[in-house]
Amino acid sequence: MRLTGRLASGADEWSCPTCGRRIALRRPPDPELTVLETGDESAVHVGVIEPNAAAAAAAEKYGLGPIQEVPRPPRPTAPDAEDRAWLAEIGIDWDGDAVA
Repeated sequence: MRLTGRLASGADEWSCPTCGRRIALRRPPDPELTVLETGDESAVHVGVIEPNAAAAAAAEKYGLGPIQEVPRPPRPTAPDAEDRAWLAEIGIDWDGDAVA
């Protein structure tokens, strides 16, 4: 697993470059792990904050292989005008412009 960013919640986002598994990991004092994308649930996952020779050697020791980059799927596009009109009809202000 590779540290890929920090979420708005403050949790760290980790992802597996091999199978696409993604998790949100909140550190102590209130630790929590949330699976964002399951990926290969039968795979062994090991987290590495700073990939270096020692981390690569540890991965090799357990047969995990080299660290590889897997492209993320494209982010969904924003709704078009027709979808926004429908959302407004059912009470959802997509852009947050409506005054309560």
